[in-house]
Amino acid sequence: MTSRRDFLSQPAPENYVAGLGRGATGFTTRSDLGPAREGPSEDQIKAAVAKRSAQLGLTESKDDDNDNDDAARYQDPDNEVGLFAGGIYEKDDEEADRIWKDVDDRMAKRRQKQREAREEADRLEYERKNPKIQQQFAGLKRALETVSDEEWASLPDVKDLTGRAKRERQARMQRFYAVPDSVLAAARDTGQFGTTVADDGAANDANKDGTVTDFAKIGAARDKVLRARLEQESQSSGTATAGSATSIDPKGYLTSLSSMQGAEQSIGDIEQFRKMLKSAVDSNPKQAASWIAAARLELTAGKPVAARNLIAKGCEHCPKSEDIWLENIHLNENRNAKVIAARAIEANPQSVKLWVEAMKLENDPRSRKKVIRKALDHNPESEALWKEAVNLEEEVEDARMLLAKATELIPESLDLWLALARLETPANARKVLNKAVKKLPSSHELWIAAARLEEQLGESTQRPVMKNAVKFLAKQNAMPKREEWIAEAEKCEDEGAPITCRNIIEETLGWGLDEDDDRKEIWMEDAKSSIARNKFETARAIYAYALRIFINSKTLYLAAVDLERNHGAKEDMWRALERAVVACPKVEIFWLMLAKEKSSDIKEARVILARAFMQNPNSEDIWLSAVKLEADSGFIDEARDILATARHNAPTDRVWMRSVAFERQLGNSDTALELVREGIKLFPSAPKLYMMKGQIYEDLCQLAEAREAYSTGVRAVPSSVPMWLLYSRLEERNGNVVKARSVLDRARQAVPKAPELWVELIRVERRASNLTQAKSLMAKALQQMPKSGLLWAERILNLEARTQRKALLAEALKKVEDDPILLVTVARILWAERKLDRAQSWFEKALLLDRDMGDSWAWYYKFLLQHGTEEKRKELVAKCILNDPHHGEHWQAIAKDPRNANKKPEEVLELVVASLK
Repeated sequence: MTSRRDFLSQPAPENYVAGLGRGATGFTTRSDLGPAREGPSEDQIKAAVAKRSAQLGLTESKDDDNDNDDAARYQDPDNEVGLFAGGIYEKDDEEADRIWKDVDDRMAKRRQKQREAREEADRLEYERKNPKIQQQFAGLKRALETVSDEEWASLPDVKDLTGRAKRERQARMQRFYAVPDSVLAAARDTGQFGTTVADDGAANDANKDGTVTDFAKIGAARDKVLRARLEQESQSSGTATAGSATSIDPKGYLTSLSSMQGAEQSIGDIEQFRKMLKSAVDSNPKQAASWIAAARLELTAGKPVAARNLIAKGCEHCPKSEDIWLENIHLNENRNAKVIAARAIEANPQSVKLWVEAMKLENDPRSRKKVIRKALDHNPESEALWKEAVNLEEEVEDARMLLAKATELIPESLDLWLALARLETPANARKVLNKAVKKLPSSHELWIAAARLEEQLGESTQRPVMKNAVKFLAKQNAMPKREEWIAEAEKCEDEGAPITCRNIIEETLGWGLDEDDDRKEIWMEDAKSSIARNKFETARAIYAYALRIFINSKTLYLAAVDLERNHGAKEDMWRALERAVVACPKVEIFWLMLAKEKSSDIKEARVILARAFMQNPNSEDIWLSAVKLEADSGFIDEARDILATARHNAPTDRVWMRSVAFERQLGNSDTALELVREGIKLFPSAPKLYMMKGQIYEDLCQLAEAREAYSTGVRAVPSSVPMWLLYSRLEERNGNVVKARSVLDRARQAVPKAPELWVELIRVERRASNLTQAKSLMAKALQQMPKSGLLWAERILNLEARTQRKALLAEALKKVEDDPILLVTVARILWAERKLDRAQSWFEKALLLDRDMGDSWAWYYKFLLQHGTEEKRKELVAKCILNDPHHGEHWQAIAKDPRNANKKPEEVLELVVASLK
């Protein structure tokens, strides 16, 4: 007997109220123990009653009503009901929708760059705070390189957590028994059929069980399998099955046939396709694509006669299909093709393609003109036929007459109007374009053609065509977007109409932009895009327009000058710099650039610097530029006097450093030492003065004094990385590797995130044949600075085996963004692997990324010396002179040598290339 209570004897669930679904309420009496329970609220009762009614189907669910309301509210606006059921979508509605769309686009575009930058920063911050598992363990995996073989061998084995012992125990519990041979033989013979018949017609011993071979069933099974395979093939090529007949998609099959051309197909495949297409033709003989596919299959199989017969039958079944007639014409020779073309045109007199094909079958121009004229009789409003007729005419007057007639019949054809305007005289061309504008008021191409006409006549200044065009098109609500106008301007530049190009930019570049739309950045991006497409005249016009709006913009003038330097003549760059110094007289760089460009004429350069002094008195850059001008021109005493005046009027550390460097270049070491000592007293925190002092002592072979200068310098300016490097290299050259290592350790403590210090320490260890320590240091450095291209380049080239270079390069390119040192490393490795084209492309990427990196120019020039042409080398040297690089480990070591002080960039380039290993 069970101990479970019956249902009525069980206690009620918590908060149970009898009859709550029927609207009853709970209550308690004084005789009940405990506090009285509060009954359900009125809202709960209503909800329960509504739920019960909905379950019984007495009322509809409230959610359904809400769904219906939402469905009615968000229904298709083209199929509205209710209040707007009888409304008509008029032109005003369309214009209103277009205006609201422009407003939405404007609001979305406003502050778009700031929003994108903020989203990108948020994304990077999220990735930094929530790194992937792979990124978290990357440093630990890299540190495994330092684990020795003994440490690997001492690692304990992991425990078996996979249930291996349990599986072995279960395997031991299993039992296997030997099966008698009679059971195996019986299983083998079950269901087999005998294929031999005795002489008396009875079955032999193999058929004693009464089974016989039914060849009819075997044939039926084979047919069934074949049918299933055919249906499967048809379905795999976009086919479908209907009943017992197989139907395919002939249009899709045409594509497969085109890929079969030139490839040998097996007989079985062709037979299979032939059956499929025959089924398609029989099931639907009015479908032209099936006939075309069947004919092309026969042609592919090498049966052109069968193909012609099939396509002829197809023409009989589908006389109104121009595609099947065209296929028939192509499959036949010229004589038969003409007959077929005549029949095709008779069945389809309105088919332009058939008329054009019939015209191409004629050999002499007279017959072709005759065919085209007949075609125009049947299709007088066919633009394609009129174009063919005009192309057949040899006389300009006849072509003009045809175009005049064509524009009367087809006034909405833009190409015909433009062709007629090109053939007319200038006076008549204006009339033609005026008529065309009346017929096509929303066409901006006509206005551009009119502007080009005025440019050819030399009257573009008297007739502001583009200005009127903008007003007219805006009135017609047919104004194209700003990007489309830029494309039209570039097209005019390509076709030799630079004035029209400039006029288009001038009148349309500011269209649709407000003052709060970052216009300067947008226009600079437009100009850069045009430069990337080699449309320099368009970019020049964009900068000119932008500078009229932003008169004193330094960035715009720098971009305009850079455009003229790279893609213009010297006179154009001089004019751009003259405009820049007038608009921005306080910007020293424009004066310096102009003086440098005019340095070949020292008198004019002196005049420019004098003007610069008037606008920027006591400017150290202008003082130093004047010194360089005099020194390069051979006026040593004048340069020394200017430096003395500059030290008095503009006493800055740069002026003192330039004075020391000037005397050092002239070989006056004692004077240079006096100047550097005075400079250090005035500017004790200028690291270059300490470095110059140490270098002067090194040149004089006074190593103790040089060591003292560097030691004093690093104590005064511990953040100077170049001074730490000079100090370390001095100790290493003297054979004191321990001291050099100690200096670099102190340097890393002072400047922990300087990759140059880490690389120098790694090189010290490598030169001391301590490769293990070098690798350990590299692992630590990459943990702290994983985005340093210098560290990755040092590791790939000098610390790892050649077999690991590709994998390391891939990892480095993922982690390091836009580093010219790493790009040059990639190019050098490809160069070593004899992948010359790819190496050259990576060298060019590095130059595009940073044109001021002299090492990139040197490595690329060395590559071209071995694998480039003379023309390519001259082009590279010219670009190097133009960009005048100043940075790079090897470049600075050569360029800043006092013995190379007056050498030109091409000479420095040769010296750097000779020093590369």
